[in-house]
Amino acid sequence: MAVRIISILFPLFAIAALGYVVARRRTPDLTEANRLNMDVFTPALVFGALAGRHVEASTYGWLALAGLIVIIGSGLSGRLIALLTGHNPRTLVPPMTFNNCGNLGIPVALLTFGEDAVPAAVVLFALSNTLHFSFGAWYLDHHANLWSVLRNPSVLAAIAGLSVSLLDIPIWDPLLQTVVMVGNVAIPLMLFGLGVRMATTKISTLGFALIVAISRPIIGMLIAAALIAVFDLPHIQAATLLIFGALPPAVLNFMFAERYHQEPDKVASAVLLGNLFAFLFLPIALAFVL
Repeated sequence: MAVRIISILFPLFAIAALGYVVARRRTPDLTEANRLNMDVFTPALVFGALAGRHVEASTYGWLALAGLIVIIGSGLSGRLIALLTGHNPRTLVPPMTFNNCGNLGIPVALLTFGEDAVPAAVVLFALSNTLHFSFGAWYLDHHANLWSVLRNPSVLAAIAGLSVSLLDIPIWDPLLQTVVMVGNVAIPLMLFGLGVRMATTKISTLGFALIVAISRPIIGMLIAAALIAVFDLPHIQAATLLIFGALPPAVLNFMFAERYHQEPDKVASAVLLGNLFAFLFLPIALAFVL
């Protein structure tokens, strides 16, 4: 099992490590590449994963509900931890709530269970991404325009992909394969960009970062495990949910904190340390699902 876990995680951390090494040597500017990934490659990945197979409306309904409970439960736990530790809830709650289900969640699911697990991981990613761009933005700024979430390419791709899948709308196979090939760019670019971000971010507030880095995956896994015991989820969906719970804070949390001037240095430290701690918590999650 140890060899299996290492073989699953090695490509993820190897690509991230490559990004880290490159960034330490030449500090590449990935601003435009990351924008393309958010606007083109990731939406193609989302659409291809959902539209490429027919599913019934109930197939991922319980998984989506369970994912929503994990997100809400993690956020409420973050609120309680903020009150107990004296940290600003607007700084601590978002990285506790929104995890790295894009950069790490989809690749881990893919490498663990193959293509069959990608739709489940994409459903959780689309759910978290939609909430992050809507509630997450409103939480940091009550004047934020919530309708902007409908212009988010990944959200639009999820709606379109689900519509095609649920309605069983035929798509010309070469066209679908083209979309899938474009989407295949997203995962390695996500991981490479994560490594670059880790190389250019410093841990400035260790105490705050440790709180988030440790409590985020532990609480997420506990909530996910409880839901798995209650909901009758298929094995791959249950495993994907547990992995979802174990994921570290999303890099997007730092971008939001910087945009809304919400102690970005603290959030950056939590994101960096949390993703480093993924070396510890993801193997634990995989040991339970394999």
